[in-house]
Amino acid sequence: MITVIDYGMGNLRSVVKAVEKYTSNVRISSDPGSIATSKALIMPGDGAFGHAMENLTTLGWVEPLVDFIRRGGYFFGICLGYQLLFTNSEEFGYHKGLDIIPGNVVRFTADLKVPHMGWNQVVFRQHHPVVDGIPQHSYFYFIHTYYPVVLDSSWIIGQTQYSVEFASIVGKGNVLATQFHPEKSHKYGLRMIENFVRLACS
Repeated sequence: MITVIDYGMGNLRSVVKAVEKYTSNVRISSDPGSIATSKALIMPGDGAFGHAMENLTTLGWVEPLVDFIRRGGYFFGICLGYQLLFTNSEEFGYHKGLDIIPGNVVRFTADLKVPHMGWNQVVFRQHHPVVDGIPQHSYFYFIHTYYPVVLDSSWIIGQTQYSVEFASIVGKGNVLATQFHPEKSHKYGLRMIENFVRLACS
């Protein structure tokens, strides 16, 4: 079973509909107890970092979620669900994250139009099975004002240029996350979801 985490942040249905193209074993859950019967977790999200961490903490997700990841459970973070994997964020103050990936979430500089919204290219820096069948320099759909500064480059799978170059795909082993929305990125975004489902359910 693939569980899409409902922590009150963002539209989950579009993610579920994308996953349903490749498996019927997907559900939305706000209950951390559902981790016990999950082969994989997907955490989408829109909104503010601090509010998201507050919701995850209040709902009891933080400890079982981190434990699931550290025990090798497959995890896919999308947009805000990607940023929450990092050590901390500067969004509206200082907020601690899940600290799975060492790094800090910072704001694009003031001379840039924010949010960074629309289609942009991703350059792959290393191979991961989740990008199988996706050409170099493919376009994906972004909408975000903050981005992570990744302190351990071994996590970086893909990068994107928006005045600065930032990590738009990170991953290692069972963990994958994207700053863009694969569920809104048409052919190659869906291919990424298909690859993740195949990895998680193999």
